[in-house]
Amino acid sequence: MIRLTCTLIFALILSSCGTEQAPEAREMSAPLEGGGSTPLSAVRVFATAENTDKRLSDEGQRAFETANQPLETEVAIFVNPEQKFQTYLGVGGAITDAAAEVFSKMSPAKQEALLEAYFGEEGIGYNIIRTSIHSCDFGLGSHTYIEEGDSALATFSIAPDTVKRIPMIKRAAEMVGEDLVFYASPWSPPAFMKTNQNMLYGGSLLPEFYGAWAQYFVKFIEAYEAQGLPVWGVTIQNEPMAVQRWESCIYTAEQERDFLKFHLGPAMEAAGYGDKNIVVWDHNRDLITHRANTIFEDSVAASYAWGTGFHWYETWTGGLPKYDNLKLIQESFPDKKLMFTEGCQEGFDSAHYERWSNAERYGNSMINDFNSGTVGWTDWNILLDEGGGPNHVENFCFAPIHGDTQTDALILTPTYYYIGHFSKFIEPGARRVSTSASRSTLESTTFENPSGEKVTVVMNRTDDPIDYALMVGEQEANFTILPHAMQTLVY
Repeated sequence: MIRLTCTLIFALILSSCGTEQAPEAREMSAPLEGGGSTPLSAVRVFATAENTDKRLSDEGQRAFETANQPLETEVAIFVNPEQKFQTYLGVGGAITDAAAEVFSKMSPAKQEALLEAYFGEEGIGYNIIRTSIHSCDFGLGSHTYIEEGDSALATFSIAPDTVKRIPMIKRAAEMVGEDLVFYASPWSPPAFMKTNQNMLYGGSLLPEFYGAWAQYFVKFIEAYEAQGLPVWGVTIQNEPMAVQRWESCIYTAEQERDFLKFHLGPAMEAAGYGDKNIVVWDHNRDLITHRANTIFEDSVAASYAWGTGFHWYETWTGGLPKYDNLKLIQESFPDKKLMFTEGCQEGFDSAHYERWSNAERYGNSMINDFNSGTVGWTDWNILLDEGGGPNHVENFCFAPIHGDTQTDALILTPTYYYIGHFSKFIEPGARRVSTSASRSTLESTTFENPSGEKVTVVMNRTDDPIDYALMVGEQEANFTILPHAMQTLVY
């Protein structure tokens, strides 16, 4: 595991670990011909690799040269700057009650180091923050903002959040500044509003409380904005098709559509929050097209919806992630956005902080989600303790950074660095650029920042180093990517 003091965290992030030798020049014939794009002078390389000390390490520069027609025996990544797609919103994670609880137990120096690692200028550039509307499983217990049975919401108060959660969110939000995207999700309505009279174990929202629950969202926004936290939007329900042993609530596609159409959308509009973004689904990729079809083909419901949120837990079945479903939604509803709203590595084991496959799961998801049209990507808890919690139903998980509350150590996992290969270099407002690889052994995506600077992320999940050419228009630069490694190329 990597245990760093406050003074060492960013020395490691910014360290230079030497420059790899570029692979030998290919024996090629004629250069590619074509019209006069602006020459690219050099590309800067940042790398993270297993079984090395490379962690977002500056590997120096490579020169661009005139591109040659690649051979079938060679590996290339092709970037076409003339073809641009969705606009990037950002990358971030969730500040839950669990994250805030662990944060409160760290020393002031480690608190500052944690915030700097994620949100500071020397960190990895998070600008998205998600939180829960009252409680979720990651916390010390269940709570709501009202007294049980108060359908008039007369007792509504976010006082529980003001002790630890909101102060942490405020500190992070101040570091992000104007690019902040702050949104919230409910895991369950209060027990009395549900068919099973319990915040846990599923159940559904009773129709007679649709109006009160919609007003609960309004009051949440009012209360958080009164704390100086601008709310970008909300999701309607976290994982609306999952009966969990923790806070959960089931909505069929038709129920979610009608709650949005007749209650939540109108309530937010009437309260002056028509500019807030409402995200539907907020669950896995497997059933996502059915949910999008049901809601977005209703013109009134669709008028209130910004887009679709999704998680990655359909991979529990052992199958391949359903990235194609994201592309289908983009083809069917091009005016609606896609945002990854939650993912984490389940099954916490402190002996495996350095499990490289955890990071590669993130890299694979981020590359393919972005290439499928996703505009923003939100990790789950930004901080958990040495036990993968706290979690009041023992649903312990990994986070990119763990705080050892016994030793006051911050543990930066490989996942933190893999996420940073995107979030540190791609800026809000960037446009995704057409990118393809000639071999399935490499995965890649590219964005063009508002300044015109391009960022290409490349991942190698194989056991062997791979030589490849980055071909941008009529120019190319040559690289080697180590086994189980990630590179960010900035040019």
